[in-house]
Amino acid sequence: MFKNLIIYRISESWQPDLVQLDQALAKQQFEVCGATQEQSTGWVPPRGEEHGAMVESVGGHWILRLMSESKMLPASVLNRKLDEKLAHIEQTEGRKPGRKERQDLKEECKLELLPMAFTKQAGTWVWIDPAARLLVIDASTQGRADTVVTMLVEASPGFAVALIDTQNSPQGAMAAWLHSYDAPAGFSIDRECELKGTDEAKAVVRYGRHPLGIDEVREHIDQGKLPTKLALTWDDRVSFVLTEGMQLKKVELLGVVLEDKPDENGFDADVAIATGELSKLIPDLIDALGGEGRTELGAQQ
Repeated sequence: MFKNLIIYRISESWQPDLVQLDQALAKQQFEVCGATQEQSTGWVPPRGEEHGAMVESVGGHWILRLMSESKMLPASVLNRKLDEKLAHIEQTEGRKPGRKERQDLKEECKLELLPMAFTKQAGTWVWIDPAARLLVIDASTQGRADTVVTMLVEASPGFAVALIDTQNSPQGAMAAWLHSYDAPAGFSIDRECELKGTDEAKAVVRYGRHPLGIDEVREHIDQGKLPTKLALTWDDRVSFVLTEGMQLKKVELLGVVLEDKPDENGFDADVAIATGELSKLIPDLIDALGGEGRTELGAQQ
């Protein structure tokens, strides 16, 4: 739960209502793809219980789960089917279909093959902190996060968010931390980073499992390469990789956190631990980047 974080600020105009949101998401409930349907997206009970609530509140933190299913139809299979139809027309009618007819035949082939295609499902954890007015999405791509935001905007009147913006850019801050090899208070620099040139060549240098407090790293920065990723640890409790776009990747709770985990396992304990740590990490990271900038809140950004 929460391995990749994309973080949004929720508008002050939105009035949190747990019951209302639960009822709204129930109208967007996930259903598996139909026979000729390529993709389906909707909400599922985060506890995994059939007919369970769509929004679970644990310690004041709201947890949601978006599920998507897509049909896996390889292009090679589709093209082979299309070639068979084209060859049949040439043999029986003595002509070659034009561009428009080829496109129609391709769609026809797709509809014929979709009922036999394999399906792939993927779930996305979503965390709303109503008190801190934060929306945190466990997504590795911005496109996936945009889907979550769009569905929340449709479900909840007045819901508006913007990506967290900081006074200092993550890229500029990471460059300064690496150059001096001095992380802000509460953080330490780990052994992974990526530097990218700003010239036309766009040269990329990656370090993995490698000490970063070396002259070579500083020379790369002096030559104009800027960090796009940097591994950090917060308070010896959470490790992660910060990106130039203010996303957190490879989030991992460290041993000291798991030692404090209560004996009972399950959804509530997992949520309490994850949100308990991350709700402290996020504001500390924002402060390390100079605090929040002025952001215009909209449906999404």
